[in-house]
Amino acid sequence: MSKMTDSMAKVTKRILVEIINYPGAMQSAVHGMQEFLLLANKQTQVDDSPEFVPAISELPDLSATDADIVVLPPNMGGEYFLHPEQALLDYLLDAHAKGAVICSVCAGAFVLAQTGLLRGRTITTHWQLEQQIARCHPDVNIDINKIVIDDVDIITAGGLMSWMDLCFALVTRYANAQDTRQLGKYLVVDTGVRDQRYYQSFSPNYSHGDDKIALVQRHIQASYNDPLDIDTLATLACMTSRTFIRHFSKATGLTPIHYIQRVRIQKACEWLESSAKSVEHISYLVGYEDVNSFRKVFVKAIGLTPSAFRSRFVATQSDA
Repeated sequence: MSKMTDSMAKVTKRILVEIINYPGAMQSAVHGMQEFLLLANKQTQVDDSPEFVPAISELPDLSATDADIVVLPPNMGGEYFLHPEQALLDYLLDAHAKGAVICSVCAGAFVLAQTGLLRGRTITTHWQLEQQIARCHPDVNIDINKIVIDDVDIITAGGLMSWMDLCFALVTRYANAQDTRQLGKYLVVDTGVRDQRYYQSFSPNYSHGDDKIALVQRHIQASYNDPLDIDTLATLACMTSRTFIRHFSKATGLTPIHYIQRVRIQKACEWLESSAKSVEHISYLVGYEDVNSFRKVFVKAIGLTPSAFRSRFVATQSDA
């Protein structure tokens, strides 16, 4: 009886992870996840840590699965992720119905969204894909600041290399945080909490079709360090202030004030990365007379102080 119990216990510790190698999938992520989880087994085989059993599944060879976890890796080329075959969508739905945790990385979220499983959920994907996925799937909530969002049966990860963050999240869930930290030390990879917004760049969208708002956007881009008020911008667009705010928010997805802040913070990031100018000087250059106000807006947008941002992305220290 005890031998049978031990055998059953070993079976329950095996976590079957299926990595879908769809057309255009990023191969370094597909094979990297497999190797990462195999390495995790060697580093975490203590106490009751599980054994990950990762496998790569090729299309169109999908069949019924008993996987505990199914992963859609990031996309590297082509548009398959925008138009996946129905067989893959049905396969994901069947796996989810059987209790599998479905995961996506970067553009893999587009495939997952087309199953309907993300409807009403909050997910993340690459920050550059935010507007596109919002247009394609307006029933999905997007928190582009997060690198990983664990929603129990659905886990989504952000940028191309966030497959590593996903793997760390799986180790934490199925093993423990101590194993994750130990694995991070072995790999010499930071396992501390971080946000995807650290890495975002603000790129204005001018192709929304509203020429008057695009004119105002270009004015903001050229005069971001000047005082900019709603009434003046509304006059430039030949609108009342109320109408202007409504049109601007619809076209850009941001209120005029928030938009101006994002332009200024993006310029500040560029100064922080490319110069040794002090934070006080940079705040003035981007239109803030009060450096404390600048710091508050910067932290809200980026998640780091200006000095911490500079330390993270610039090799040499500055006088900030």
